[in-house]
Amino acid sequence: MSATTPAIVLGGTGYVAGELLRLMAGHPALEVAAILSDSQPGAKVSGAFAHLRSAYPDLQFAGLEEIEALVRRTPRCALFSAAPHGVAAALIDRLLAAAEAAGTEVHCVDISADFRYSSAAAYEAVYQHAHGAPARIREFTCAVPEHLRKSPTRHVAHPGCFATATLLATVPLLALGLTDTRLFVTGITGSTGSGRKPVEGTHHPQRHSDLYTYGALSHRHVPEIIACAKLAAGVEAELNFVPHSGPFARGIHVTVQASLKRSMTTAQALEALKTYYRDCPFVQVGDAAPRIKDVATSNYAHLGTVTNGNSIAVMSVVDNLNKGAAGGAIQWMNRLLGLAETTGLTAPAPGWT
Repeated sequence: MSATTPAIVLGGTGYVAGELLRLMAGHPALEVAAILSDSQPGAKVSGAFAHLRSAYPDLQFAGLEEIEALVRRTPRCALFSAAPHGVAAALIDRLLAAAEAAGTEVHCVDISADFRYSSAAAYEAVYQHAHGAPARIREFTCAVPEHLRKSPTRHVAHPGCFATATLLATVPLLALGLTDTRLFVTGITGSTGSGRKPVEGTHHPQRHSDLYTYGALSHRHVPEIIACAKLAAGVEAELNFVPHSGPFARGIHVTVQASLKRSMTTAQALEALKTYYRDCPFVQVGDAAPRIKDVATSNYAHLGTVTNGNSIAVMSVVDNLNKGAAGGAIQWMNRLLGLAETTGLTAPAPGWT
């Protein structure tokens, strides 16, 4: 294997694409070869991501035909898709088909929702439009890295940011048989989770110093969370999820509550979580309540838990753009390429964001 693997990013000027570029700027085994923008081919990437100018002073956005040619002539490459759901599948299918025709090797991690479901029907029931590449679904596995040691498929779909934070808290409860399968989840996300295009919910004067729910008990990521939890824990849960928009840019805080099957102390619950995640370098279980500032911009997740004897609450915090998207995707790609999963991802949070 060469010293570095060329990496291709789909997703143009979006926040997650920018986060992928930021993380790969310090990655010793991945080198950005191209980033797609059909609307801005030839434009400098630093025009969209000024904070990355020092890392990519000359990198330009590429068109799809240019990237397709790159896939055909590159013996081995890493493909990251941060394109929107409903768009990603067709793009990925085209590039994988080009690689197959040319006999080149591509590993793909998709951060959109397009390959998170086990069938086109399941996807279409949630997103209300036809899947862009239904024949490719079987080539992808969807899981949080901590819940599946090795992907059985060449390609991986990364769960959404809310799903990641929720799964890290819920799967141990279900897998260890600690609680009933009826779970109550409250989540708060930063404004970057709504994407880069300004809308009322992300406009600063509207969101600043405010807190409000959206999609209460009907959020479209619920079926995805249930499916991933069943794959990881072998248990189908009932998930009652109330998401909130928070007055900050980065991070997610999730609280999961459930009834315990048998009485246990907080100390016992903490020990159960610590044991469950003992071989997971990016999940840290602590005695203190987890805080978003302690994980913002990092690939780490912090968990905490308390019980009152009969009920349990598990708190989970992640950075939505990093651990919940770009960082988790690179963690998976590291594994797919035979690298240590921590490669390029161990930088701690700055703490004073």
